Amino acid sequence: MMSTHENGTKKFTTKRIVFIALFVALSFALSFFSFPIFPATPYMKLDFSNVFILLTGLLFGPVEGIVVCVLKEIIGITNSSSGGVGELANAIMTTSFILLPSLIYRIKKSTKAAIISLIPACLIGTAVALVTNRFIIFPMYMGDGAAAVFESAFWFAVAFNLIKTASISLITGVMFKRLAYFVKKYRI
Repeated sequence: MMSTHENGTKKFTTKRIVFIALFVALSFALSFFSFPIFPATPYMKLDFSNVFILLTGLLFGPVEGIVVCVLKEIIGITNSSSGGVGELANAIMTTSFILLPSLIYRIKKSTKAAIISLIPACLIGTAVALVTNRFIIFPMYMGDGAAAVFESAFWFAVAFNLIKTASISLITGVMFKRLAYFVKKYRI
């Protein structure tokens, strides 16, 4: 089973679908290993599940990265206390973070360009996270007092999201070259 994109690249082969499914599973599994980094905001928990989403975007393209993100969040609804609202907010934040590096790498095919694009991606991801936290996450969990709680936690939210996106970028950068070689070698 293979579909070819208009520029001649393979989009969805059996190997690629299996690899993407593996990344969905790994991303979902990693989402269970989360921990707070600031005692003042213990509800902001860091996990590294977005590493596999960003890797998918870089290795296969932005569409595949978004597919992994959405599938991980859909599976996450089964354990959710937010009724899917938290998963929707996370999908928006993650997509905003992975989109730029995934597109840049598709265009330039340069590891250096992809790594450099992670800097603005961290800033974009952080900005979108602040908006989604302010207007989706905080109101859902904190009700009428959401604006005041968000205001008091604003700088923690900025620092948390910068640390999260930077650490995900760093781990992805370490893993990317080896995985890119593997994907190319086995024509995935």
